[in-house]
Amino acid sequence: MIAYAITSPQTLHFTTLKEDIERFAKHADMILYRDKENEAYAYDAKYFLDETDSYLFERVLLHQDIDLCCRVGAKGVHLSSRQIKEITRAKSVGLCVVVSTHTIEEALEAERLGADMVTLSPIFQSPNKGRPIGLPLLSKAVEALAIPIIALGGIVTPQEIEACEMVGAKGFASIRYFA
Repeated sequence: MIAYAITSPQTLHFTTLKEDIERFAKHADMILYRDKENEAYAYDAKYFLDETDSYLFERVLLHQDIDLCCRVGAKGVHLSSRQIKEITRAKSVGLCVVVSTHTIEEALEAERLGADMVTLSPIFQSPNKGRPIGLPLLSKAVEALAIPIIALGGIVTPQEIEACEMVGAKGFASIRYFA
């Protein structure tokens, strides 16, 4: 089961970056640097990549910015559902592409365009993320797609991780689980 840590300003601080990354590395296979409010995101993204380089993450991704990934040498990008049409461009520059999806149709479109994997969310109740889609829809998506599906949304306990694994998700992503 892939463990995918999504950072936030509450879980990752550049004053304690080394310690924070070390904490993530103990439990996560993949990590996404995500901070929608940071005006220095590009500078901090390079710093983040440099610091994560000495850990054994399978994938280190940046959030939404394909051009930034190319400038700072990132190997992967996590695109929003509004960026599905950008998958082809991200793949053309050699990036691993994860795409946020919220329906089976979005996930199928992301797969058709070449995404390496998708997150499907929100599986469980999650702050400010609307009504959960639940495990039955996650199970249907797993049956419909050939690429890995990473369950996202409200996953904060081992029981929720196990429930996602039981219906076939290849991994889980979370902010709060890794806090």
